Amino acid sequence: MKIPALKIGKLEARMPIIQGGMAIRLSTSRLAAAVANEGGIGLIAASGMGHDELRTEIRMARELTNHQGIIGINCMVAARDFNGLIITACEEKIDLIVAGAGFSRDMFAIGKKYGVEIVPIVSTAKLAVLAEKLGASAIVVEGTEAGGHLGTQRSIKEILPEVLAAVKLPVIAAGGAICGEDVAELLKLGASGVQMGSRFAASEESNGAPALKEFYLKMSKEDVVQIDSPVGYKGRAILNPFAQSTLDDTCPRPTTCDLCLKKCTHRFCIIRALTRAQQGDVETGLVFTGANMWKIKSILPVKDIMNEIKDTLEKID
Repeated sequence: MKIPALKIGKLEARMPIIQGGMAIRLSTSRLAAAVANEGGIGLIAASGMGHDELRTEIRMARELTNHQGIIGINCMVAARDFNGLIITACEEKIDLIVAGAGFSRDMFAIGKKYGVEIVPIVSTAKLAVLAEKLGASAIVVEGTEAGGHLGTQRSIKEILPEVLAAVKLPVIAAGGAICGEDVAELLKLGASGVQMGSRFAASEESNGAPALKEFYLKMSKEDVVQIDSPVGYKGRAILNPFAQSTLDDTCPRPTTCDLCLKKCTHRFCIIRALTRAQQGDVETGLVFTGANMWKIKSILPVKDIMNEIKDTLEKID
């Protein structure tokens, strides 16, 4: 297979891979830059960051790529400071904004003002059509195999053909891809590119603590569960004592609130739960996962991950 370049507006990545933006602070400058340096698109997860921290991460990523690679941010629309974060990124001349966990009309006007490509994450053809009308440069269509917050219980392989038939924009498939064969399958289905989260979470450059990465390698297929996130969506996570407590509705309610979300059920504080996991607390932290992360058996450098995808694609007819 000839490896197709991924074109998003004025941007062109020689590898059709977008690294998923995984919060809180799992996807920072080091990971985003490593993916960009291999020809893909690297994303910094902005959710949970302050404006100054986000500026610093973007500038560090630029330095690590010698100002050559494609660097974007991922931000939850559900975040109360969503507009502030994406404006901050635009002021730093970020290349693109990928936004999920909700849908924002405001972001298209902001992207147009600053000349930044806007790429919403959707799970239906109807929303993809709306995004195209509003001025999206591309669309990430996410199936239920994805990690973190889920907008659907349908497989990416079911949704992707519907979205491709409905829009003319580049469509990036997301959910379940962890290797070159998975990428090839989605490209053959018509995707212009593939977004991958789990495989890059389990990379050397991921900002997760060693204990978190070891936890990934120990999980089994039976450990993949869906919880009710206070954001208002289902969330795919690894079964641990904290996830079990959310399933049993026995997790302690927050005693204070940082007002980080536009709407919150207050069942637990998701930013603090994700931060605990990122820092290596795999007992009381919330560990998000894709449906196929259990298949990953080693923590690899991003370069090796990207080379495996490249080699596999080149061998496939």
